[in-house]
Amino acid sequence: MDYLHLDDLLNEEQRMIRDMVRQFVDREIMPIIGEYWLKGEFPMHLVPRMAELGLFGPTFEEEYGGQGLDYLSYGIIMRELERGDSGIRSFASVQSSLAMYSIYRFGSEDQKRKYLPRMARGELLGCFGLTEPDAGSDPGSMRTVARREGDTWVLHGTKMWITNGSVADVAVVWAKDAEGVIRGFLVEKGTPGFSTQDIHTKISLRASVTSELILDEVRVPEAQRLPHAEGLRAPLTVLNHGRYGVAWGALGAAEAALDEAIAYARERIQFGRPIASFQIIQQRLVDMLARLTGVQAIGYRVAQLMNEGKARYTHISLFKRQATRVALDVARAAREVLGANGITVEYHALRHAVNLESTLTYEGTYDIHTLILGRDITGFEAFS
Repeated sequence: MDYLHLDDLLNEEQRMIRDMVRQFVDREIMPIIGEYWLKGEFPMHLVPRMAELGLFGPTFEEEYGGQGLDYLSYGIIMRELERGDSGIRSFASVQSSLAMYSIYRFGSEDQKRKYLPRMARGELLGCFGLTEPDAGSDPGSMRTVARREGDTWVLHGTKMWITNGSVADVAVVWAKDAEGVIRGFLVEKGTPGFSTQDIHTKISLRASVTSELILDEVRVPEAQRLPHAEGLRAPLTVLNHGRYGVAWGALGAAEAALDEAIAYARERIQFGRPIASFQIIQQRLVDMLARLTGVQAIGYRVAQLMNEGKARYTHISLFKRQATRVALDVARAAREVLGANGITVEYHALRHAVNLESTLTYEGTYDIHTLILGRDITGFEAFS
């Protein structure tokens, strides 16, 4: 649902990207996603196709495997992927905005050329190891440590809730050195002491690989340290980049849920007429439309600011905060319109709602982004 015709603002290339990804989702994701979600598996056979379509690292320069796309194009890709499922969008987001962007933004030229083109082609998969069992919203309290021994770093600790963790060929791992400075490292699969364990008890993001990373005295050469990453600002910069894609993805889930609810209400006959003709159903649909349209407008404006190099992290916090909350509320309301049918995987609103419980939390909870914005507009710190 694009009530204000915001997609009319897209140029020809952006429309082509939208249509290409939407067609991929409709033809190759929608027929299978319910089954994979129920099984709790990610459809790995889609990865080569996603790479072929240029969905990994599309904003990077061609020399690094990208296409040099702008940030509105990237947002559209994330939106269309999450029309299918948040697990699919999360896979692409982590590959592009977290793993690849960490290397692009903070890596050496050798690291960029070694990893980025192969990651763009889907030959190497990546993950982003920041969150820990006791360090979620407070990443500065991480316990993973990096001990320097000559030209080698020894990493020890645990990371939790890591998307793509067990399937990744390279993990971007953040750890504190002896002085308490946070640094980034590229840890390749198969490195002695490095192991993963998948989390199988999720009731959200089921069609996504979520893992624990275990680093038991893992030795990493100096050449695998991200040379330009020093301090907490580095991983937070990457997270800010990732939040932008998460917010666009939430819009896709909300749009899909609203479209489904409207179509169902028009066709579902009760008391001799479509339920769409009842006042209470129309009120619900209009409330969903109004809230969604407001966040869509935020998204397009933030995309413009990103393209102009004017976007602040607080702008992205506003977008992520509003998009994930509104999308969750819209998906829940859509399930109510669908009635009992809404609890089955033949329909999609509840699957989106359950997934959105995760997107509301990860890469900055709703409350954390509230405090970020509160600090920005008042000048007072309220985190402690």
